[in-house]
Amino acid sequence: MEAGINFFPDVHHRDKAADRYFAECLELVELADGLGYHHIRIVEHYFHQYGGYSPNPIVFLAAAAARSRNLRLITGAVLPAFNHPLKLAGEIGMLDAISGGRLEVGFARAFLPHEFQRFGVDMDTSRARFDEGVDAVRRLLTEEDAAFDGRFHSFPSTTSLPRPTQRPHPPLWVAALSSEQSFRRAGELGCGVMANPLAADTLRKYLEIYRTAWQEAGHPGRGRVMLAFHMHCAPDRRTAEARAEEPVNAYLRSLAAAASDWTSGASSADYPGYRQMIEKLAADDFHSVRARSAALVGTPDDVVDRLWEVHDRCGGFEVASLQVNFSTLDPVLAAESVALFGERALPRLRAERGPGPRAA
Repeated sequence: MEAGINFFPDVHHRDKAADRYFAECLELVELADGLGYHHIRIVEHYFHQYGGYSPNPIVFLAAAAARSRNLRLITGAVLPAFNHPLKLAGEIGMLDAISGGRLEVGFARAFLPHEFQRFGVDMDTSRARFDEGVDAVRRLLTEEDAAFDGRFHSFPSTTSLPRPTQRPHPPLWVAALSSEQSFRRAGELGCGVMANPLAADTLRKYLEIYRTAWQEAGHPGRGRVMLAFHMHCAPDRRTAEARAEEPVNAYLRSLAAAASDWTSGASSADYPGYRQMIEKLAADDFHSVRARSAALVGTPDDVVDRLWEVHDRCGGFEVASLQVNFSTLDPVLAAESVALFGERALPRLRAERGPGPRAA
């Protein structure tokens, strides 16, 4: 199993200025690169404390590329609904070149009503925009002289520049939250799937759908699965818990606030069941997310044991993406956690193998 760092800014601009936040993140990039972490990943969101410091993942990843040598750089994820495929394909090719072929591109549908409203995009077109956007970007990266005639975007024969450094294109991922269709589509496309640690039985079912679709589409292997977690480790369990509890709760409050439109009247046929899902998320706290292993808090051994437990219960995953500097967590403590995990946990994750799904 590989593990990397997931930057998801959930800081209020009155509490921490953007220059300070990104300086702290880039220090963690250098630390993670030296410790052998697998990747750096960052989100695309807008206009809100929840994610709003990262309207363009590619900008941050370009800075991360300059501060590292080995880390994979992952968009986690770009949103086709709010990006023209011609511009996005060019930016992807440019960052793949700058990073020496270390880029991996994750796509997501977007799910926050306030973003759709401000961009003037109909949420009921979300899935169609996503499918068309991924198709157009993939063709632009793969083909020279690519022409496209879609529902939302059309362009004549075009050669996107720069051409990708990785051929035929950087590895692709699709974010999937709680829709069987999203997991199935990721498998059909031959993309890795980015997911969250849902209830074990639910996640196992979704990953089986993904892997079945992958194999039925004729792709080699079983696909790639990345799960996202909060993570904080310390030399002893009680210290880790005391440090992480309020920052995790602050993150959860920012998520509930950003998604509150779903519980106050927003609806869309493209997002069935989202009101109920957001209501459940709004009721979450540190203890509930820790109980279902969405927050990994404890000693390095505690965190590794819980990762393998989730791995075996859900049928296996290849990459853990760890949010380490969430919300109000002291950046010094975040760096200590990253260093301790890198020194004590990463070697175990790479060395251990066992029966069943873990052997895959």
